Amino acid sequence: MEGIRAIGTCDPDFRYESEILKKVSRSFALTIPELPDGLERAVTNAYLICRIVDTIEDDEELPLDKKADFLEQFISVVNARESAEQFVAGVSPLLSDSIPEAERELVRHTPVVISGTFSLNPRQQKAIRDCTAVLARGMLDFQRKKTAWGLKDMAEFDQYCYFVAGVVGEMLTELFCDYSPKIAERREKLLSLAASFGQGLQMTNIIKDLWEDRSRGVCWMPRSVFAKAGYDLKDLTRICDSDSFGKGINEMIGVARHHLKNALTYTTLIPPEESGIRKFCLWAIGMAVFTLRNVSKKLDYRSGKDVKISRRTLKSIIFVSDVAGHSNFLLERIFELATRTLPGEKPLSH
Repeated sequence: MEGIRAIGTCDPDFRYESEILKKVSRSFALTIPELPDGLERAVTNAYLICRIVDTIEDDEELPLDKKADFLEQFISVVNARESAEQFVAGVSPLLSDSIPEAERELVRHTPVVISGTFSLNPRQQKAIRDCTAVLARGMLDFQRKKTAWGLKDMAEFDQYCYFVAGVVGEMLTELFCDYSPKIAERREKLLSLAASFGQGLQMTNIIKDLWEDRSRGVCWMPRSVFAKAGYDLKDLTRICDSDSFGKGINEMIGVARHHLKNALTYTTLIPPEESGIRKFCLWAIGMAVFTLRNVSKKLDYRSGKDVKISRRTLKSIIFVSDVAGHSNFLLERIFELATRTLPGEKPLSH
């Protein structure tokens, strides 16, 4: 394993990937380095590939037909059917100033990232290729469906979460199984929970970023859930103080809690000796849980900043994961304690 780390630190492509990761994602720049040496590079590369797709999808000024062309071209690039340089030459000049500079830099360095992809083993490459195709085409489909007043219902919402996060959970599972024969023995169980894990994290982000999304003229919440609570998402404004709106948010928090419970079950299937992989999962779950707690305490939040977790909370999550991360029993009890005030499933009885 030391040899793998030595090679990685001398590899200029990996050095670049590690540096740009810090610029495009604070959370993943925190969690990915906890992974074991033989896995860190693959997951870093996989994240950056997904982020390139996200960048194209997020550009509100890029026409939908152009997005479709560029996303299909990028799928071909990842499959070694087209040149990364040609892809960059076409898409990079068209990205708008609304896209953060770090993400535009990432797109410009697509050839470096793709070189990293092609340096991975065949199973790792396949996991990334499969994910990229589903992610890109699924995102594009929902670009066509998006509105300012939400998605139709929970079925459509679940499908959206699968395309933007669930499939990433499945890809990570394949990468974990490739890394560890012991984890591979539990592949089917892990895959049965992987999409739910991704959905729990994605739902937390959707809830947290509700108002930022709305300011861009889009809402990813399911209309049916809020309608059942007596609220019409067409009335969504920042001055909303409706009890029915709060009921809708609480319903979504309860669903997210259920998926995060599945995420914990997923994590407990990872052998305790794989502490780095467990930390990677636990830190993400902990950050999501405490974000939902903040939302539940402040249903009148008006931006993601209002419910962002503090550095102190993050340090506590890291500490608890370090202390209890080896024990499934402790992790389950801590989860129930941390989520006891959230809507949804009742805590375990003592």
